[in-house]
Amino acid sequence: MATTLFDLTGKIALVTGASRGIGEAIAVLLAEQGAHVIVSSRKLDGCQQVADQITANGGSAEALACHVGSMEQIEEAFAVIRSKYGRLDILVNNAATNPYFGHILDTDLGAYSKTVDVNIRGYFFMSVEAGKLMRDNGGGSIVNTASINALQPGPMQGIYSITKAAVVNMTKAFAKECGGLGIRVNALLPGLTKTQFAGALFSNQDIYQTAISTIPMKRHAEPHEMAGTVLYLVSDASSYTNGECIVVDGGLTL
Repeated sequence: MATTLFDLTGKIALVTGASRGIGEAIAVLLAEQGAHVIVSSRKLDGCQQVADQITANGGSAEALACHVGSMEQIEEAFAVIRSKYGRLDILVNNAATNPYFGHILDTDLGAYSKTVDVNIRGYFFMSVEAGKLMRDNGGGSIVNTASINALQPGPMQGIYSITKAAVVNMTKAFAKECGGLGIRVNALLPGLTKTQFAGALFSNQDIYQTAISTIPMKRHAEPHEMAGTVLYLVSDASSYTNGECIVVDGGLTL
C-alpha cells in the first residue's frame, strides 16, 4: 500500500537485474508504492515471473529483457520505452556481473571485459538514455547499485571491486552535470547481502566470517533491506538528495 511520504503513483520505473535478489526486492517495493515497474534482466522468463507476482498482488508491472552489456539491447529497450510511454521517471541500475572469483593476477581478458562492459559501460549508457528522457520530461531519479567493495576491495573480487568504485564516481559525475536538469543521481552501496549473486562469499566460510566480523551488527543483510533505501532515494521525500552514496551494511545504514 502506498504511503503519503513515498507515493509513486503514476511514475514509470525501470529496474535492471530485477529477476531476483536485490533487484526483485526493489521492483516489488516500488510497485507497492504505486509505480508502474518495468522489470528488466537478461532473460525474459525470470522478469515475467516477477512482473506476474507484482500484478497478482495488485501492482502494475511488465517484463522487458535487456542485457546491459549489449549496446544494441540498451538501444532497443529504450526505443520500446520511448514508443510506449515517452518518458521514464525512475531508473535503478542494478544489473551487474562478477564472472571471476580469484586472485587478481589471474584475471583474464574475458572476465575483465565482461565485468567492465556490464558494470561500467552498461550503467553509463543506461543512465545516458534514461537521462535524455528525464531531461525532456522535467526530471527524474537514477539510483546505481554499487557495493561496499567500492570503498574497500573484497578478497578475490579485484576487477568487480574496481568497477564498483567506478560506479561511485560515475554517480557523482552524473549528479553534478544532471542536477540542474532536475535529475537526481544517487548510489546504494550494499554490504554483505544474501543473494544468489553473492553465493561465492557465502560458500567460503573463511571469507564469510571475515566479512561478518567487520559489520557492526555482525550479520549479513537480506535483499528487502536494500529496497527501502532505494525507495527513499527515488521519492519526492529526497528532493534535495543528489550525488549521495549511501552505505547499507548488514542492515545498518551508515
